[in-house]
Amino acid sequence: MPDPLRPLLARSYLYAPGHVERFLQKIFDVGADAVILDLEDAVPPAEKRKAREMVAEVLRKREGMKGPQIYVRINSLAGDLWREELEAIVQPALYGIRVPKVESRESMIVLDGALRQAEERAGLAPGSVRVVPAVETAAGVLAAAEIVRNPRVVSLGLGGVDLLRDLSMEPDPSGLQLLYAQSYVVLVSRAAGLIPPVATVHPQVKDLEGLRATSLAAKRLGFFGRACIHPSQIAVIHEVFTPSPDQIARARAIVEAFHAAAARGSGAFLMEDGEFVDIPVAERAQALVNLAESLNRRSEN
Repeated sequence: MPDPLRPLLARSYLYAPGHVERFLQKIFDVGADAVILDLEDAVPPAEKRKAREMVAEVLRKREGMKGPQIYVRINSLAGDLWREELEAIVQPALYGIRVPKVESRESMIVLDGALRQAEERAGLAPGSVRVVPAVETAAGVLAAAEIVRNPRVVSLGLGGVDLLRDLSMEPDPSGLQLLYAQSYVVLVSRAAGLIPPVATVHPQVKDLEGLRATSLAAKRLGFFGRACIHPSQIAVIHEVFTPSPDQIARARAIVEAFHAAAARGSGAFLMEDGEFVDIPVAERAQALVNLAESLNRRSEN
């Protein structure tokens, strides 16, 4: 039976600042698979309380409504704002929270305790709120394998912009500066049984070709889906992370041929076009079929 707390895969995660009413009104209708209502970096210090109240009101109104998964990015666990935020946002419509700048497993244990109290106050089952910790510093990346040791964690985030700043690196189109960190986050996620990590934002909103190129690169590394900061980026992200009908048909053909060969006592064979198929190739094809089915379930939900 599928784990009810394991999220359906989403291709796009659209951010909206929690203190801007017009964005909060529009964000659910622009086609993103998931939305992230932001209480952290996009909100000036003087607007934090306003943002918290506005996001809480949005969640109350969205209860029972269909639409994209709703995440809220709270403020860093190193401060105090996050506790008040949990009291306001832990509601039935909340799908999960994104936690910025996580650097230790200990901080996640503290968060888990606070979430249990908030869930109890809201009448939710313990463990209902999913957590996506984001590693955005060198210390966070190195502690990633410990950070994910929490049953609430469903995915691991990588904050590329903040990590470049922490490492005093200059960004360039190659993306090589963060290659080690990206690969390590993918490995940690896989070893922990999480869904694949979500690629970081592409801050140049009008650079759609750069968005496509870096999204394809992230996909090849093992990421699935991408955070974005403008609705104009959604179509490109969906294009990259949605299997084409031809790819799905090919994957199904490989899976069917593999089962037929196995029934004959063969574990490896050649497809008609000459492609060699063995267990790893068949498993990769099955994973693609599973992905297509997961995206279909997400659309139906």
